[in-house]
Amino acid sequence: MQFANQVVIVTGGTRGIGRGITEAFLNEGATVYATYAHNDQAAESFKSELGELSSHLHLAKFNVASEKECEAFFEKVMGHNDEIHVLVNNSGVRQDNLAVAMTEEEWDKVLDINLKGTYLMSKHAIMAMMKKRYGRIINISSIGEKLGLPGQANYAASKAGQIAYSKSVSKEVAKRKITINNVCPGFIETELISDLDEKLVKEYKDQVPMKRFGSVREVAHAVLFLAHKNASYITGASLDISGGL
Repeated sequence: MQFANQVVIVTGGTRGIGRGITEAFLNEGATVYATYAHNDQAAESFKSELGELSSHLHLAKFNVASEKECEAFFEKVMGHNDEIHVLVNNSGVRQDNLAVAMTEEEWDKVLDINLKGTYLMSKHAIMAMMKKRYGRIINISSIGEKLGLPGQANYAASKAGQIAYSKSVSKEVAKRKITINNVCPGFIETELISDLDEKLVKEYKDQVPMKRFGSVREVAHAVLFLAHKNASYITGASLDISGGL
C-alpha cells in the first residue's frame, strides 16, 4: 500500500494504458480521480469491474484542453481533499495522416489534447502542490517523439512537446519538491494500436529487440516508480518502456 492516503489524478484513466495506471494506484491504496472525455459506457464498466476498489475511484468527464473545465475539475477535487499528490497526464489521441494531407483539424485536435491538456492539467496541479511543497507529475509521452513514425507528425510533435515542457517546468518547481518526468512507451498492446494493419504490426514487432509489444502493466510499474516519494531526485527525465526500441 505504497500510496495509501494519497490523491492521484490520471487523465484518460478509464481505458488502455490509463486504465492500467489507475488500477495500479488503486491496488496500492490511493484515491484516484480518473478522467475521460466521451465513453461513459467504458468508464462505468471499468468502475463496476473493480469490486471493493471502486469506492476509491472517482470518475470525471471533461475536456482536458479546456481551461474552464480543468478549473472546475480541480475546484471539485480540492473541495474534497487537502492536497493532490500525483498527476498522470495520460490523455492522448492520434489522427494519423501524411503531413502534406493532414488537415488543420487533425493537427489541432492532437496538439490540443496531448500537449495543451498536459499544460493545463499540470498548471492547476502545480498550484495545489506548491501549497504543500510536494508533488509528482508524470507525462505519458511516447517513443514516437524520437522515432518520428511516418504519418504521425502531429502525434510526434505533441509528445516531443511534453518532454520539452517537462524539462522547463521541472526547473521552475524543483525547490518546492515537485518533480515532473516522462514515461515513453513503445508499442503497447492497447486499442490505440488496434487499428494498425496486420502486416504493419509484424513489421513493428520485428523492429523491437524483444520481438514483442509491451503490456499496460509494464508501463504502470514505471509510473508508480516515478510517482513514489523515494524518486525524489529524479526530475526532468524520460524513461523509455520500449523493449529496447
